[in-house]
Amino acid sequence: QVQLVESGGGLVQPGGSLTLSCSASGIFFRINAMGWYRQAPGKQREVVARITRGGITNYAESVKGRFTVSRDNTKNWVYLYMNSLKPEDTAVYYCNAGVEVVAGREYGSWGQGTQVTVSS
Repeated sequence: QVQLVESGGGLVQPGGSLTLSCSASGIFFRINAMGWYRQAPGKQREVVARITRGGITNYAESVKGRFTVSRDNTKNWVYLYMNSLKPEDTAVYYCNAGVEVVAGREYGSWGQGTQVTVSS
């Protein structure tokens, strides 16, 4: 069984910065694409950023130029560097990963989420 755990959430003022981390643990063959999603109260969960195992990234238009996603394949960690934060970035942020528990069979895995609040 694979577990994803997020950390780094908290309260930050508008214009500030915050870094989120996600670690994967358990028994698996390999982890493929990883990503960050967020969900604000009353809103649908949306993708924020994704990164392939080879390092190709994609970002939501609302965060492009402000957020950066990266990963450490050796440690099986993924990070989200958030800059110039806005109140509308307030949400619970979730880590997601495509995990091959055995070679050739991929399953989606989710973390429990970490709260990010941007407010004065």
